Order: sequence, then structure tokens, then C-alpha cells
Amino acid sequence: MSSSNDDNDDDDKHGGGSGEMISSKKVCTSCEQNYIDNITEGIDSMALLNDNMSTCANCGKEGNSDDMNTCNKCKMVKYCNAACKKKHRTKHKKKCERRVVELHEEQLFQQELPPREECSICFLPHPIDESQMQFQTCCGKIVCDGCIYAIWKSEGKDLCAFCRTPPVSSKEETVKRLEKLMDKDNGEAINALGSLYRSGDYGLAQDYQKANELYLKAGELGCAAAYYNLGTNYDNGRGVEIDKKKTEHFYELAI
Repeated sequence: MSSSNDDNDDDDKHGGGSGEMISSKKVCTSCEQNYIDNITEGIDSMALLNDNMSTCANCGKEGNSDDMNTCNKCKMVKYCNAACKKKHRTKHKKKCERRVVELHEEQLFQQELPPREECSICFLPHPIDESQMQFQTCCGKIVCDGCIYAIWKSEGKDLCAFCRTPPVSSKEETVKRLEKLMDKDNGEAINALGSLYRSGDYGLAQDYQKANELYLKAGELGCAAAYYNLGTNYDNGRGVEIDKKKTEHFYELAI
């Protein structure tokens, strides 16, 4: 009897005679981690391989992305060779053009607007409303109405707020001042002179082509308003044929 009880006790210590045996062998944690690392590395390698694989948009053949021919315009599709690219051109054309427009618009919206120019006297940014500042034909400076009013209030005379030159006495004198500033490559003066040629005012014969030449020169000298005026002329066919692409181009330069 005692023998039977001893056997039962022995069974209980080892988890029961009919139970599962518990191994006392310890697993090497270093080996186990290496095994896991190898599996992870293999998964990453497969993912990288899949990322580098692309499908030809024309024939469906798969290949390495780096070796395939990408659409130069939209960058959306790839081809296994130039022949497939040429065959697929008519099918892809509309989507490609739409994507090109989207990319162009995204690029425009990402551009930061340049800071507004400052008044030549108070150094505050010019008002957004152009009617609240004036271009001085005597010295070529742009002065805000606040500074102009301050000079008139303090001195009681209608003088240039920057150089104290008296105002012009005739339209012909205005044109002469603008032409003098144009010789000094003053973009604002060239733009103003271009507008006089466009309207045929201040004794100048109306000449759209001359106006466009002056607008282009003024724009290249940094006058954004001149690019806008040139874009408007292309939009309305003044001195040039109507060209919506050039209109958009010059409007964008004016931003």
C-alpha cells in the first residue's frame, strides 16, 4: 500500500503519469533572435523587390522599375521599351495631359509669394490697393499716400515726398521724365510708358506693339505689373495674336 502511494506521489511531482512531460532544455535566446532577424530580413527583401518591380502600361510585362521607360511628362506610367510607349501614347494622352496640369498647379500653389515692396520713405509694405500709392516720375520711387499726405501737411506744398521736386506742368513733361527714367532701366517707368503707348495718351500715338515691347522689358527688370499687362494683351489680341498659353505664362510671371 505504501508502495502505491509513493508511486502516486512521484507521479504528482512530475505532472502526472499520463500528463505531458515538461522539458528542462533551455532555448538559446541568441539563436532564436537570429532566426527572427533572418525572417524579417527576408520579408523586407521581398517587399523591396516588389517595390522595385513595375508593370508595362501597354503589354503588362513586369520588370525592374529602374530599367523601364517612364512617361517624361506625367511620370505616372512605365513601359518595358520605347515601342510600347509609342503604342500606348494615344490611350494615355488624355490622362497624361490632365496629370501634367495637376502637377503644374501643385507647383504653383507650393510657391511662396514674394514679400510686398516697401515704401521708399516709411519702409512699410506697400498697400495691396495700388490706388493708395503713387509712382513718382521725377525720381522713379513709389511712395504710399500716407507719406505723400505727411509731406503736404508739413510743408504745405505739392512736392514729391521723396526728392521734393515740383509736379509736372504738362503731359509732355511727364513723357520726358518717363523716358529719362527708362534710360536708367527703371522698370516701373518703362511699364508706365508702355501703358501710355497702349492707350495712345499724353500725346503718344497708340502703338500696341511698342507697348508690348516695353512691357516685356519692364517685366524682365522686375516689374510684375508689366508682365500682367503683357498677359492681358495676349488675352485680347492687342498687337499680337490671341495666345492663351502665353497669357497664362505671363500671368504666372506676374505672381
